[in-house]
Amino acid sequence: MDQSSVGRYPGAALPASHFMVGSSSFTDFLAATSPELLPGYRTGNMPASPEPVMSRHGTTIVAATFRGGVLIAGDRRATAGNLIAQRDMDKVFVVDDYSAIGIAGTAGIAVEMVRLFTVEMQHYEKIEGVSLTLDGKANKLAGMVRGNLGGAMRGLAAVPLFVGYDVDAADPDRAGRIVSYDVVGGRYDETLGYHSVGSGSLFARSSLKKLHDPMMDVETAARVAMEALYDAADDDSATGGPDPVRQIYPVLINITAADGAVRMPDEQAGQVANLVIDARKRKPGGGR
Repeated sequence: MDQSSVGRYPGAALPASHFMVGSSSFTDFLAATSPELLPGYRTGNMPASPEPVMSRHGTTIVAATFRGGVLIAGDRRATAGNLIAQRDMDKVFVVDDYSAIGIAGTAGIAVEMVRLFTVEMQHYEKIEGVSLTLDGKANKLAGMVRGNLGGAMRGLAAVPLFVGYDVDAADPDRAGRIVSYDVVGGRYDETLGYHSVGSGSLFARSSLKKLHDPMMDVETAARVAMEALYDAADDDSATGGPDPVRQIYPVLINITAADGAVRMPDEQAGQVANLVIDARKRKPGGGR
């Protein structure tokens, strides 16, 4: 059977379109062959509704650079209106060797976006034989966020926070980078070395402003991120704090040149969280 007939007969594995030469973008391939699989397709074609759509929302994500890398962390709570829909949701993900994403907003769309972005990175590397640059990754993610504009206009916004280690940076100690987005796909490089998104971002960012040091080590960065998430949970009902009773703690991912993107083991995250809890017992407002 030649390739032109693949997909026309029962038992054929793949349609002919899968063998056509195209770009190295998996998203472009989906848009041409199966656009209904793109995260923004369904929401962009939904009829307008006067009532808000009840869906799970995720908050809060924080990121901070440190000497030789960058860290991203997220709480575990997902809400649906005034209800706690899930207590142990993962909202921070490793997407390739040197980058990670945290998600806020409509959880289902955001998770789909991260999965597609992860496949996009793998597909590009297999086709081109090299990885995208950090700027290329950030721009590609901006396009995916822009693709969900129709959903965002209907209240189903998904906003990622992207972090990565820039292997091409002139100064390895300052190679960690943070990129934020708005719902229309605008991309913004965060030059202060810290940022936060989600409903508790205001409180988390105020904490990071006081505690962040670009030359701190990775252990200190983990403590600073945990302090920021604790402050967010203290004042924002949609943000979940550490839960020692259920052994549920924030997810933290470190990215360095030596180890790449690595999720901190839950046991270690619990130890950092318990240090913060013990310190807050003595000083509820936290320290500088």
